[in-house]
Amino acid sequence: MPLHRIPADHRSRDFRQPEDRPMREFVYSRPETLSDILDILAGDPDARPLAGGMTLLPTMKQRLAGPSELVDLAGIPLLSEIEEDEGELQIGAMATHAAVAGNALVQSRLPGLSLLADGIGDVQVRNRGTIGGSIANNDPAADYPAAILALDAVVVTDRRELPADAFLTGLFETALEPGELVLQVRIRTDQAFSYAKFRHPVSGYAMTGVAVAHGPRGWRVAVTGAGAGAFRMPDVEQQLLRDGSPEGIDRLTFDLPELISDFHAGADYRANLVRVMTRRAVHALLGGQNAD
Repeated sequence: MPLHRIPADHRSRDFRQPEDRPMREFVYSRPETLSDILDILAGDPDARPLAGGMTLLPTMKQRLAGPSELVDLAGIPLLSEIEEDEGELQIGAMATHAAVAGNALVQSRLPGLSLLADGIGDVQVRNRGTIGGSIANNDPAADYPAAILALDAVVVTDRRELPADAFLTGLFETALEPGELVLQVRIRTDQAFSYAKFRHPVSGYAMTGVAVAHGPRGWRVAVTGAGAGAFRMPDVEQQLLRDGSPEGIDRLTFDLPELISDFHAGADYRANLVRVMTRRAVHALLGGQNAD
């Protein structure tokens, strides 16, 4: 039976690893209804949803995570859909980066978001990783967290709707409660968007990335890769509100929080990258092109 046709009640405890491999034994299931997924997650606090697995599986192999059960979300086609409704893009949580990059609606309404998705990781990551998995993991160097902050996106779960500012709460932390599942990301299309990233040459992660959006509600600017998590720059937003001309952009000043310093780059270097990437992103937005 092909993998994508595994019935909802198919489970196995045969995922034992050889002695030289550290992954612990777990149960794998692939339900075919959302209610079945939610029932499993509610009934077992150690069960974890499996989207693309780009972060969860490596952490399991390193024994940094040991879920009792992996609940594969791939059996729910609705979670992969990308649609437009009443001026909003509605992107299913299981939409892969490649799907977002290649979707005609995204390319037409928010081309900068399409280009952002096309610049994540490598081909393998883009074809397995998902937007829902990325924001739920909230890696401090991931691209999507800055994007949903700048775009003032709404994260829809099985229980509620959360604005991005409330959804992202800290380093690898979100407002998700135990058993709560991201279903969809909603983004208004009455805005322009651009993203500029200084990417790590091996991983493709953002050593610093800046997402900029401009629409009827003003400017929003968010940074990833430079701090303990994605963060907005309200001082820069206010300066752009006062003078968003090409000349004004080059006069922007930055009151930055404490930035991270590691073997990839020091805090001072990242601070300079924030300034450079912000100016590139805003210039590109005004010019109608993405800066990545």
